[in-house]
Amino acid sequence: MALFDNYEIWWITGAQLLYGGDAVVAVDAHSKEMVDGLNNSGNLPVKVVYKGTANSSREVETLMKAANNDNRCIGIITWMHTFSPAKMWIHGLQQLRKPLLHLHTQYNAEIPWDTMDMDFMNLNQSAHGDREFAHICTRMRIRRKVVTGYWKDEETQKHIAVWQRVCAAWADAQDMLIIRFGDQMNNVAVTDGDKVEAEVRMGYHVDYMPFSSVMPYFDAIKDEDVDALVATYFKEYDHDASLEDKSTEAYRKVWNSAKAELTLRAVLTDKGAKGFTTNFDDLGDANVDVTGRGFDQIPGLASQRLMAEGYGFGAEGDWKSAALYRSLWVMNQGLEGGCSFLEDYTLNFDGKNSSILQAHMLEVCPLIAEQRPRLEVHFLGIGIRKSQTARLVFTSKPGTGVTATVVDLGNRFRLIVNDVECIKSKPLPKLPVASALWIPMPNFEVGATAWMLAGGTHHSCFAYGVTPEYWEDYAEIAGIEMVHIEKNTTLENFRRDLRLGEVYYMLNKSLC
Repeated sequence: MALFDNYEIWWITGAQLLYGGDAVVAVDAHSKEMVDGLNNSGNLPVKVVYKGTANSSREVETLMKAANNDNRCIGIITWMHTFSPAKMWIHGLQQLRKPLLHLHTQYNAEIPWDTMDMDFMNLNQSAHGDREFAHICTRMRIRRKVVTGYWKDEETQKHIAVWQRVCAAWADAQDMLIIRFGDQMNNVAVTDGDKVEAEVRMGYHVDYMPFSSVMPYFDAIKDEDVDALVATYFKEYDHDASLEDKSTEAYRKVWNSAKAELTLRAVLTDKGAKGFTTNFDDLGDANVDVTGRGFDQIPGLASQRLMAEGYGFGAEGDWKSAALYRSLWVMNQGLEGGCSFLEDYTLNFDGKNSSILQAHMLEVCPLIAEQRPRLEVHFLGIGIRKSQTARLVFTSKPGTGVTATVVDLGNRFRLIVNDVECIKSKPLPKLPVASALWIPMPNFEVGATAWMLAGGTHHSCFAYGVTPEYWEDYAEIAGIEMVHIEKNTTLENFRRDLRLGEVYYMLNKSLC
């Protein structure tokens, strides 16, 4: 939650001077009470800061410009206490570059039937003013979230909290650097894409870094620091006692994995990067066994641990998944469950329980582990380094969750979201990797088919606590397409929605 302490959400109340100075004083007092109530509710992860009542076009524009230039401000909440003429919001909304939430609420919960007079009705006009504000937002094609409900209700506050977490992830992405260690896997289409358009649309930047540039960081790592990290491994993870025997190859592989982790961490820290990708065909010096310089194995253990700390990760050069995972990790802070990068690995046909095994060669985040992970060393016969390789082995927690991926369709990015049910998997004695087993909603046949019809990748970013509402807010802020595969999805309706999306984005090229 400390990440959210660096941010704040601004609250601006809309009114006008038509009703006199006393009304403005009352509006201001009510607004302060409401903001204090939200902050004291314990349901909002980001502090709300009251920025006053806007009564003119100049005041609105000044506040919006100030929000744009304040790095702590990650979003604006607007609420119309009285009737606020929408034309006075035009210039300010034209300036606004931060996410917007329109809260349709009211200071008082119920109508005071016995005492309500004309003064009360003139002052408490959210039912009137919010529609005026909503109209101008729609006419100006302003992307925003609308939350409707009484401000004291927990359900209303939860919707605001979801949006706040997404705003934090969005702000975090605007200076996000993803480093690709090596290029991407040759000839793979789905992990490639337009990095320039991704930066224009979603804010993050992707840089390539050859392994030759990594070697100076590798050489600078001190043996005593590696020893200390290995000790941490043995303390934090279950393992066979024999793994601590320094005379064995297995111990040397763990030690080398620790040095790889420290190397990657040093690079990421020095570059100010928030995520990275690896490629098992590019790990540095091909003569590592002779020279001792370079990674003697895929840095799977390092990737698992760095993901748990919040670094975005994508395998085989998948920079889109690396960026998406970082944003997911930010949204997920303080929520139950965990999150991870995952890959569709193999299918299990079992009637109504048909499912997909989610794994990877090594890189699954321990935040989703059901039990304490085991540190193990096994042979991995893929990529440029076919060798004994250290990794954390575990299975995921059972429960409902949501997985998501972003694909580049040429004329737009599409966010694909699927509700899934993680179920218990059987032991894999011959496949010692971290894994999850899930049934995509609404069932295996429809869920998997819809994912592929949408062009979904074999990589995705999964979380237990992040619901589709988070991704809806993310897509709205980013201005990208989102499709959702859930319990009521039918292939007939899903195909229709995909076709309608094609027409919509062809006709609205500015939204691509």
